[in-house]
Amino acid sequence: MSLGDWSCPIPKVDLPTITMSHGAGGGLSAKLFDEVFSKHYPSKELLDRNDSAVIDWDSRYRLAISTDAFVVEPRKFPGGDIGSLSVYGTINDLAVQGAEPIALTIAWVLEEGFPLSELHELASSVGKAAADCSVRVLAGDTKVVQRGRGHGCYITTTGLGRVPKGLELGSSRICLGDCILLSGPIGEHGMAIMSQRSGLDFDPVLKSDCAPLHRMAMSLASQVSGLKLMRDPTRGGISAVLNELAASSQKCFEIQEASVPIRSQVKSACELLGIDPWVVANEGKLLAIVSCDGVQAALDIMRKHPEGSQACQIGQVTGRYPRSVIAETLYGTKRIVAMPSGELLPRIC
Repeated sequence: MSLGDWSCPIPKVDLPTITMSHGAGGGLSAKLFDEVFSKHYPSKELLDRNDSAVIDWDSRYRLAISTDAFVVEPRKFPGGDIGSLSVYGTINDLAVQGAEPIALTIAWVLEEGFPLSELHELASSVGKAAADCSVRVLAGDTKVVQRGRGHGCYITTTGLGRVPKGLELGSSRICLGDCILLSGPIGEHGMAIMSQRSGLDFDPVLKSDCAPLHRMAMSLASQVSGLKLMRDPTRGGISAVLNELAASSQKCFEIQEASVPIRSQVKSACELLGIDPWVVANEGKLLAIVSCDGVQAALDIMRKHPEGSQACQIGQVTGRYPRSVIAETLYGTKRIVAMPSGELLPRIC
């Protein structure tokens, strides 16, 4: 066998066309942002790389705004569907800024031949999710594409929220010694989608964690003075978010692998499919950076909410290896947690 047969394939990064990997939330997504979008419309808010932007509004509040597109396949999955996902996903992008969600707009891209009965079901799901979050759908649009060109249904949403004046969250506030908190087990959304696609049956059923985080996030923002930042680890999972934060803060994020909660069903599904649960998308989890003196208060608040009942500390911010994420393994060794690259799990959100 030649040496070439033992080589490990490395995803190409200098590509002349868009690939599925560009939408996976990993290294190629970041490269696309750096070399295309931020180059052509480099607003300060966009360059902050947050899930939503916050701008001045009036004397009491600032305005938070976020937009997102949803192309999940299958459209219905255990724990939700593309309708509820589109609402909760946008709400959560506002929530991690400490924003109270106010309103949504929604645009539907429908394929010719899409069943009206299913559209009723998905529209009902959107309405119920919006009511659950106490937000109104104010405007929208509908486009129809030719049969075979739209994969049934895509949804794009824009969310508006308000942030109290004086609340400042961001990677620039992260300090050495801060603690890293996680609201619960990871990988549930991505593995619920993948198990459906792969025909894997679990008992009990592996369900998505799709849920709104704004109530928990608003409680943290208003009651924990040491709160530095919040993120919802969606595409690319906690690996992508931790690497983004380590790079932007120029700090080292040291994680205890044993402290990261993962349900046994998710572990089994990941092992069967050969997927690292740390790169799997979540749609109802919150990662927070808090000063050490605020950790217990933050955990107490998170655990009062259903979405944070299993909240825990998973690591700490240090200066040991700047701009790096390091995990202490179950065996006491350390490993580098790399930014995900290549195609991860396509069409999971």
